[in-house]
Amino acid sequence: MDIFLLEAVLDGLLLGGVLALLALGLNLIFGVIDVVWICYVELVMCGMYTVYWLYAYFGVPFPLACLAAIVVVAVLGLAVHRLIIEPVLSFAPINQLLATGGLLFFLQSFATLLFGTDFRNVGIHLAPIELGEIDVSKARLLAFAVALIGAGGLYLFLKRTYLGTAIRAIAEDREVMGLMGVSPRRIYFITSGIGGGLAGLAACLLVLQYDVHPFIGSSFGPITFMICVLGGLGNMIGGFAAAFIMSQIIAVGGYYFSIEFSYVLAFLLFIVMIFVRPQGIFSR
Repeated sequence: MDIFLLEAVLDGLLLGGVLALLALGLNLIFGVIDVVWICYVELVMCGMYTVYWLYAYFGVPFPLACLAAIVVVAVLGLAVHRLIIEPVLSFAPINQLLATGGLLFFLQSFATLLFGTDFRNVGIHLAPIELGEIDVSKARLLAFAVALIGAGGLYLFLKRTYLGTAIRAIAEDREVMGLMGVSPRRIYFITSGIGGGLAGLAACLLVLQYDVHPFIGSSFGPITFMICVLGGLGNMIGGFAAAFIMSQIIAVGGYYFSIEFSYVLAFLLFIVMIFVRPQGIFSR
């Protein structure tokens, strides 16, 4: 087997872990609140800036900077829900999309105003791991492992805790759970915080691999939404599996053609699947 093809497949697998984490957070919010956060990946940008300034500028140890970023983005998720999402919950879906889309442009513009358009790097360079003739990115391997731990922790939380059970029940039937004494408003609020925390965790993993700038969300936003739709909006397991499918298309397509053309292939698959199975590959 071509050693470079094998390396591309491995890179795609590692990239899939972070994409799956992004898709999990977005699917969790949609599955429970039934609102698509167009601005979700911009929360990741806010988390990356938090890590950068705390670590590279103020000298905070990297693990503490990451922990602070997760908390900051979780609180930001709560604020987005309370100030933007909650007032439009009873509105038409198009109004909800416009509200979160407006927040997307606001966050991009505000970050540009504060930090400019410079590309900033935390300056942490992890030497690759040599596996025979294959060089494996240690940053991507670390991100993959942490993403799997985060996804596993979310699964156990939803399956084994009372609050997690309430979140799954609200996603199944909002009206009945309201009649049984569970406050949908409280569950929505908590879910937004969890989704924001997952975005903060993804930010900590991405800042080791990419420069941060106000438009970093544009690099991951479209592919994250494609993954969620392919897996079935609100279907977290489907989104998790779709993330690895899309990451392999990008990685292997980049090997045979170019990274730009690999994204063309990914979008082409998305368009075809919208016609063939609009409800998503893994929806039931």
